[in-house]
Amino acid sequence: MKKRQEESLVWLDWAKELQFIAQAGLTYSKDPFDLERFQRIREISAEIVSRQTGLSFERVTDLFCGETGFQTPKLDTRAAIFQDGKILLVEERDGTWSLPGGWVDVNQTVKTNTEKEVLEEAGLEVEAVRLLALQDRNLHNRPPYAYNVCKAFVLCEIKGGSFRPNIETQGSAYFALDELPPLSEDKVTREQIVLCFEAVQTDDWVVPFD
Repeated sequence: MKKRQEESLVWLDWAKELQFIAQAGLTYSKDPFDLERFQRIREISAEIVSRQTGLSFERVTDLFCGETGFQTPKLDTRAAIFQDGKILLVEERDGTWSLPGGWVDVNQTVKTNTEKEVLEEAGLEVEAVRLLALQDRNLHNRPPYAYNVCKAFVLCEIKGGSFRPNIETQGSAYFALDELPPLSEDKVTREQIVLCFEAVQTDDWVVPFD
């Protein structure tokens, strides 16, 4: 089943590679004719995604082709916070749950961004103390994105604060592994939460990269 799913998404890999080639060409090329060709390659990549997903060409262009410069993966941080053998999750506006976190801002590090996101989404002041894992999002979360994302899972310790409703989340609670609520699986899966539980049980945890 997994192999069939991967084969059915090969078009996305092709579109991503075309977009990568086009963006690099638009960044480094000087010849106007080459720039025109690279722009057309970028449009073709967007047309592929639009046809396969049903999204409008304009929407795909905005999401998929809006960056400039050499294309690199985006970075997402997720905080693992434990209390009494349970892990903290925040409730999204759609009723699903995830580890607090989000995109790393341009003026933040993995550490400071994780701490900032926890304060914004869970109302807690924390210290990020240890990297638990670094993953390629599209290998672990669904649905796949049309761009690559590196997900950093970071162990945090609470310093103070309490939850307050905000524009991103509407609740927070601690959960044991056998009582996890419905998850926002594009952000975090049960397997990723299990990994966090395993990581905090040993002091010589080796950070897995995949």
